[in-house]
Amino acid sequence: MNRPVGIGIVGAGRIGTLRARLASRHAGVRFIAIADSDPAQARKAADLCGAAFHGTENATVIAHPEVDAVIVATSEGEHVAPLLQAIAARKPVLVEKPLALTLADADRVIDAAEAAAVDVRVGYSRRYKDRYLIAKEQVAKGRIGRVLGASARVYNSRAQALAMLGRNAHATPVVDALTYYVDLLAWFIDGEALSEVYARGQKGVLAAAGHAADDVDYALLTYADGTVVNLSVSYALPSQYPALGHAARVELIGDQGVMILDDDHTDQLMYSETGVPHVYLPDHQVNMVFLQSGTPGDWALGEFWGPIANETRAWLDHLVLGSPCVLPDLRTARATLEATLAIEASLALGAAVRLPLPA
Repeated sequence: MNRPVGIGIVGAGRIGTLRARLASRHAGVRFIAIADSDPAQARKAADLCGAAFHGTENATVIAHPEVDAVIVATSEGEHVAPLLQAIAARKPVLVEKPLALTLADADRVIDAAEAAAVDVRVGYSRRYKDRYLIAKEQVAKGRIGRVLGASARVYNSRAQALAMLGRNAHATPVVDALTYYVDLLAWFIDGEALSEVYARGQKGVLAAAGHAADDVDYALLTYADGTVVNLSVSYALPSQYPALGHAARVELIGDQGVMILDDDHTDQLMYSETGVPHVYLPDHQVNMVFLQSGTPGDWALGEFWGPIANETRAWLDHLVLGSPCVLPDLRTARATLEATLAIEASLALGAAVRLPLPA
């Protein structure tokens, strides 16, 4: 295959605009259209990437005759409608995680996509971070044997949590952030079904700001073959915490070896009197920063490098060249959503939750 494509981007926030710019530099993309409910934002993104068309109506961009595939980069609670529109138009989709915020909505999308035979992938960009791709290779080659247990923890600042919860109160740190590591560790385990979740949390500064989300959550996940996974998240660190995204640590314990993946970036420290802009938050700057801690990646000498760039290019290569793509499909993304919802259910109940959950 070698088929140039037209790409429609729905949602021109920071990530949508970034993906549009990356698409504009891909040799296989011949046309770009952008939609955003804010006309000024749509115009700004279009100017940055040289889009041939922009407007405020998602449906218009999705239905545009020059658009062959769609990127859905709206806020967390607004994925379903444009997803269903793109599927109805039989156009492949890359949608930001999570797929949806409820299992019922996820099932609507899955049913529509399977009926129309449309390929939909979900943007879990941790899979396209170099260290995790290399780790997956080691697991796939059997170099640590069968994975018996794993753990991951992720830190971020309350500034990001408050922005996230301000967009959608249901987009908690568990559903919106820990979801990356639910997906990542399930990918390493490779297909085992999740059977039970037990979680505990503690409230504090986020509750004081008017949100129901916990400051810190810990969860123990047990899979059908007995594999156990420990996950934790805190999005309540001080607003000037030096990470510009995820500060993470991942460990895999196998019956023939172990992998320890330190992703905190504390070894890359910079202090700037000028200030460093936050990758997600407009008008938020820090003086001290862990370089390369921005979750999407980084600009360097006019090019964007990192997980979002790798992921976007891989998806476009998949469309244009038929290259393999490790982005999760809809049923895998649904399983990840179900796991995060089970964590939240266990937090609310104060008891273990068995899966599957009712839709």
